[in-house]
Amino acid sequence: MRLTQQTNYSVRILLYCAANPDRPSRVADIASSFEMSETHLFKILKVLVDAGFIRTIRGRNGGIMLGKPAEEIRIGAVVRAAEENFILADCFDEGAHNCPLTMSCEYNRILREALGAFFSVLDRYTIADVAKERPDLRFLLGIEDTVRAPAGTA
Repeated sequence: MRLTQQTNYSVRILLYCAANPDRPSRVADIASSFEMSETHLFKILKVLVDAGFIRTIRGRNGGIMLGKPAEEIRIGAVVRAAEENFILADCFDEGAHNCPLTMSCEYNRILREALGAFFSVLDRYTIADVAKERPDLRFLLGIEDTVRAPAGTA
């Protein structure tokens, strides 16, 4: 199974917003951080906004922010929202298969079980879990222009 670029960028956008929780993130900054076009980013944002993961803020100081706390955004939910389908084999595609065994095939059952296990793991983790493993996330994303000196140093 291979996830689409849309899913990959969806998680990246959410991580960016999780790393910048106190102010709206600008689309141009996010696009620049991930070297992607703003047009492509806007297409992905529609999916994230529709799913409630992102909220938009209009106006001069507007941008995007997480639509709910990062601790409540499950990776599995993001993958389900971003992917168009989970057809692992022709057996999964209701309209495209021609195998007479589909309804009683052990292979089909095994693939469904594997997909369930895949989502079971993804559902255990949140955007916050991924973000907390990277204390330097803000720096890596260019949210902070410089690394701050420790308190008490010049």
